[in-house]
Amino acid sequence: MSTDVSQNLVTISIDGKEIQAGKGELLIAAAEKAGVFIPRFCYHNRLPQVGMCRMCLVEVNGPRGFSLQPACYLPVSDGMEVVTESEKVKKAQDGVLEYLLINHPLDCPVCDKGGECPLQDQTMAYGPGESRFVEEKRHWEKPIPISDLVLLDRERCIQCDRCTRFADVVAGDALIEFVGRGDHTEINVFPDRPFSSYFSGNTVQICPVGALTAVPYRFKARPWDLSQVESSCTTCSMGCRIMVQSSQNELTRYLGLDADSINHGWLCDKGRFGHEAINSSDRITAPLVRKGDSFVETTWASALELISSKVSSAQAAGDPNRIGFILGSRLTNEDIYAWVKLAKGVVGTDSVDSQLGDGLKGEVIASLRRATINEAVSAKAILAFTGDIKEEVPVLFLRLREAVKSGWTKIATIGTHGSSLDKLSEVTASVSAGQLQLLAKELMKESSKFPELTKLFTNQGVGADGEGLVVLLGRENLAWDQSVVEAFALELSRALPRAKFLLTLHNANFAGSVDLGAVPNMLPGRLPLGSASQATRQKWAGLPDRAGRGVKEMLVAALQGELDVLFLVGSDPREDYVDSALANSALDQVGFVVSVDTFLSQSSAKADLVLPASSFAEKSGTTTNLEGRVLTLNQKVAPKGLCRPDWAIASEIALELGDDLGFDSAAGVLDEIAEVSPLHWGLSWNRLVKSSAIEGMMIPISATSLSIRPKAMLDEISTPGIASVWDQGLPSSKTAYVENGSTSADDKPAGEPSSQTVAGPLEPIWRLAPVQPLGFMNLAYSRKLYSQGEHLRNSAHLVHLVVEAKCQVSSKTAEKLGVSSGGSVLITDKAGGEGQFELEVDDSVPNDTVELVRGSFSISGFSPVRSDETVNYVKVERA
Repeated sequence: MSTDVSQNLVTISIDGKEIQAGKGELLIAAAEKAGVFIPRFCYHNRLPQVGMCRMCLVEVNGPRGFSLQPACYLPVSDGMEVVTESEKVKKAQDGVLEYLLINHPLDCPVCDKGGECPLQDQTMAYGPGESRFVEEKRHWEKPIPISDLVLLDRERCIQCDRCTRFADVVAGDALIEFVGRGDHTEINVFPDRPFSSYFSGNTVQICPVGALTAVPYRFKARPWDLSQVESSCTTCSMGCRIMVQSSQNELTRYLGLDADSINHGWLCDKGRFGHEAINSSDRITAPLVRKGDSFVETTWASALELISSKVSSAQAAGDPNRIGFILGSRLTNEDIYAWVKLAKGVVGTDSVDSQLGDGLKGEVIASLRRATINEAVSAKAILAFTGDIKEEVPVLFLRLREAVKSGWTKIATIGTHGSSLDKLSEVTASVSAGQLQLLAKELMKESSKFPELTKLFTNQGVGADGEGLVVLLGRENLAWDQSVVEAFALELSRALPRAKFLLTLHNANFAGSVDLGAVPNMLPGRLPLGSASQATRQKWAGLPDRAGRGVKEMLVAALQGELDVLFLVGSDPREDYVDSALANSALDQVGFVVSVDTFLSQSSAKADLVLPASSFAEKSGTTTNLEGRVLTLNQKVAPKGLCRPDWAIASEIALELGDDLGFDSAAGVLDEIAEVSPLHWGLSWNRLVKSSAIEGMMIPISATSLSIRPKAMLDEISTPGIASVWDQGLPSSKTAYVENGSTSADDKPAGEPSSQTVAGPLEPIWRLAPVQPLGFMNLAYSRKLYSQGEHLRNSAHLVHLVVEAKCQVSSKTAEKLGVSSGGSVLITDKAGGEGQFELEVDDSVPNDTVELVRGSFSISGFSPVRSDETVNYVKVERA
């Protein structure tokens, strides 16, 4: 087969200039690439085209001569002749704009879109200058709330169909639509059905006028009041690229950036509106030390001295694992590396973990063949054994939905309860923990006990060795111990060695935590503890002499009085560890707890010392998304009060302990990461910026990932609000991320490739699933997008969306219990803890199963998941 790309090109003429365009490419896109801008309203490169507004009319030569054609709807063909600036075209543009302005209110001074409005801009550039209409304009009630986050002003709507296309085609939430006919046509929602989509904010961003506005941004700022930097969302592990905008040192909004490899410009509402938490007045802004039952402010010097005293006392006991570190998901790669180096290289403990019972072991993650997002959506087939993607990694759901609806791939889903992927799946199979081993071994065999799955994958062309298959692997049910999922993944990777895995764990930067050694028995670069690179031995003061404890083992050790000092760095085990009863009991027994956080969470509120940390957009660095792509994070506002970056806090503690971590900037940390980690060799800030910064860089770095690609052009009409705002670097410390040691434009790598290899394949360990006790039910325990957390509690417009504490059962199960929807039930866990819940009937829940939402309740002594159980069951009775 020929690979000559010229075979896929055609030659067209635009305004007398010949250009080449891709075969089948839309005329409007081909013209823009050639530097010819054709005005438009309804066109959006990520939406199906409808030719609604007619603003893009151009003259195209055909069998009957030149005629007006919509450029957004017309694919190019060889020899096509196009005229974009004739009198006929200009008259058409005048007419379209005059028509749109007949009923459009002249309220630009009070419209949120003012200053960044495509209608304003194109009226000035292409409009007639005055209107012939003097009649009274049409009036509607305004604005009307169509959801908790979005307001609708129907007078401003130009009926471009962008919002309805996004809601229906992209999100699959067709909750906003055209109603009425003729001049009574309007955009609206259905009666008693609000626009309750997880992605409603995207309709605000792509609206070309001020018809849809976001409640959190309403009347907050003007484009000329704002400045912005590119960054990455850290609400989940997707790493959506965003533009962070602020005014007067306060974050005002996030806008999605179109990164082809990641989010296509879309954001979930939790990520889009989460900036409110960073602006919260409840932030910790100074070190706090416990005095009796309350905190008093102290100085950084006093706090660091106290830490040094407690750590030195614990070290004197002779066992470094009496000191533990639990790292959270808000940390950058630089933060993680600094704390890992402090723990393992200075303190000498390997008891460092970042998985709160809701992830997978670092060794398991490191042993699996990693797939990218683009590889997943273009795979021959996908096997999903994961939590509800729409709830845990929402924008990945949009990418998968597009792939299925476009016919690029097919999905099979296995698990214990329903999820959003079920409607997209060709096959859904209910499995028990005891069936997973057999499924993994026989998936692609003719004698498979799961013939529907095997038939689907075979028909899709998946090889017997798994070639062409991508597995979406996460925690489908937190009631199952992580060892169940780990054994399945390892067994499947042995049976299908060519299959790839896309880990769909929720927590942001979980991949960076594993890559940089924030798990027991591993070092940066996914190296085993005993296989440190030469660079690591040179840069680090020492290394642990024994394997450490994970979070579960640390908590058990605390209960036994064997944990003297515990650092909680951006983590809240009391609320986030799956076995909350164990976490609460254990943390009460720790000798000295240091919390490094942005808010007083459940854990930090009971700590002995609290250190204030810089939050997102208050520091620069990098993060690693679920596919292993390193992305930039940029500082936009100054840290509040006495807050410091987490990596700087680790450095200060090391100095107080008599050691020096060896870096004084985040850039210095990244340079050292590139030296000691074979995964990150060649990585640098300059290279991230040069290599199409919006896309980031995949690790380990290869020749292809080092290629320099020009950034895609920004369509100001498709994405209003970005081009109209001034790009600004770091307002508080503009030199904070200048790369150290970069002496030439060639940007030489900071280190050399290591001969060490990452952790190799592991043997699956299958733990026997317990027999279901008499009178107990299956438990489905999962996360929702709006589960409780400090992020939501401190976001004024998101806090009321928090999931209510209810339990869900099928109608048949409710009938057996003798409780109707809205009644109360008593749920008892295996250890005897009890919680009372309102019952809700949902027939998507399997019979004899009760579904609870993680993070929707906090009941003393009650934890539906006990960490010593392989599979958790609960007893449900009428209250």
